[in-house]
Amino acid sequence: MASPAAPPEFEHTYARSLPSLAASWAADISSQPQLVIANPKLAIDLGIDADWLASNEALHLFSGNGTTKDAERYALAYAGHQFGSYSPRLGDGRALLIGEFSDPIGQRWDLHLKGSGRTPFARGGDGKATLGPMLREFLMGEAMAALGIPTTRALAVITTGELAMRERPLPGAILVRVAASHLRVGTFQYAASLDSVDDLRALADYSIARHYPELDGEDNRYLNLLTAVIERQASLVAEWMLVGFIHGVMNTDNVTISGETIDYGPCAFMDTVDPQTVFSSIDEGGRYAYGRQPAITQWNLARFAETLLPLIAANPEDAIAPATEALEAFPDIFSRHWHSGMNRRLGFSTQADGDDDLANDLVALLQERRLDLVSTMRSLADHLRGRDIGFGEWTTRWETRLQLEGVTNLELIDRLQAANPIYVPRNHLVEEALSAAVADDLAPFEALLERVTHPYDEVIGAERYAMPGDPAPGYRTYCGT
Repeated sequence: MASPAAPPEFEHTYARSLPSLAASWAADISSQPQLVIANPKLAIDLGIDADWLASNEALHLFSGNGTTKDAERYALAYAGHQFGSYSPRLGDGRALLIGEFSDPIGQRWDLHLKGSGRTPFARGGDGKATLGPMLREFLMGEAMAALGIPTTRALAVITTGELAMRERPLPGAILVRVAASHLRVGTFQYAASLDSVDDLRALADYSIARHYPELDGEDNRYLNLLTAVIERQASLVAEWMLVGFIHGVMNTDNVTISGETIDYGPCAFMDTVDPQTVFSSIDEGGRYAYGRQPAITQWNLARFAETLLPLIAANPEDAIAPATEALEAFPDIFSRHWHSGMNRRLGFSTQADGDDDLANDLVALLQERRLDLVSTMRSLADHLRGRDIGFGEWTTRWETRLQLEGVTNLELIDRLQAANPIYVPRNHLVEEALSAAVADDLAPFEALLERVTHPYDEVIGAERYAMPGDPAPGYRTYCGT
């Protein structure tokens, strides 16, 4: 007889180690919870029993109707700069950390509920989430993971059986999120505001132990923590840019210490190359436009550096110079990651003079002609099959450079197809799928999810999933609150 499905074994190292940064709290009880979609493959990869994920016990845990022997619930405290304005007390206004668990290789993960009701940090919100935005987060996280971009992910989305009042009544929902942690730049800002160097040091030491254990014991480990986070964030944002992704709300509370993408609110994929592209309805000044993402990341990291000054040197004034030096390296670090990614997408496994110019000139060409980044990069393989993509002199330079690789045309085609996705979550398809899902038809969502979680595998008959949307202005995304 099969043994009963078992829940994860939860621990609570964050809440135990950093009690000033976590408030014990209870989730609202959902009246009629139902599982909308689960992620059994992710569950299996993380060592969670997939049968348990589909069980009533899991549904009850996620909906506030039950618990397990190890589960607890905490609202996490953090501050943040939102569109440049500092808010000293943000925190999980509608989210709770159930606990941490370890996967089969010993990596620690957070299991987190989003939309589970008001918390002490809720401010004026109702603490609820609605089905469309939670499914968007599920979809985007899975698409980004399939593209190899570090990201938080979703184990499940459930409905609560209640309506959340927005512009109109919408189905209430809860996202069950998995993250390497929920440590943010905003977490450090909040800890720094407590005026306790001991609390700040405890947070930094916890972050190092969880995400950068190689730094443990080093004399300058806090400066090295800054440089390590700079490296990961530069790499992350370069990966976003290489697929035309726009986060939409790059506040400091949405910048993770782990280097994962978090909070898929007004995010979108750019359909035509334009550094000024903004989709977020709340980004009226274009602060988080596509082309500004690297500079904004550097600005956010400067806020992180400010919190670490008392740890980097006994006299914070002495920490300013080394911290500034670390921050000033960001543009070069970002450029290194971006050009390395472009080289792969251009079919290069070696480096040669002029590679950076070749990549920059292609992007300038795409911008001039208002072409789509993803589909154009995918079409490079078609050019090697004999279909001219119409880039004239640039194509001649690229073909000449490819000769230095010393491999067959077939191998180059394989490289290009392995590096350049064909399917990303196109905005018009996402909206179509979410609208249908809210109207109780999950089929378009599941079809889109299937394509974007196999982004490099071309499927005959699925051409509509590869096509960019109408380049006409006016499309807007919303934060999902």
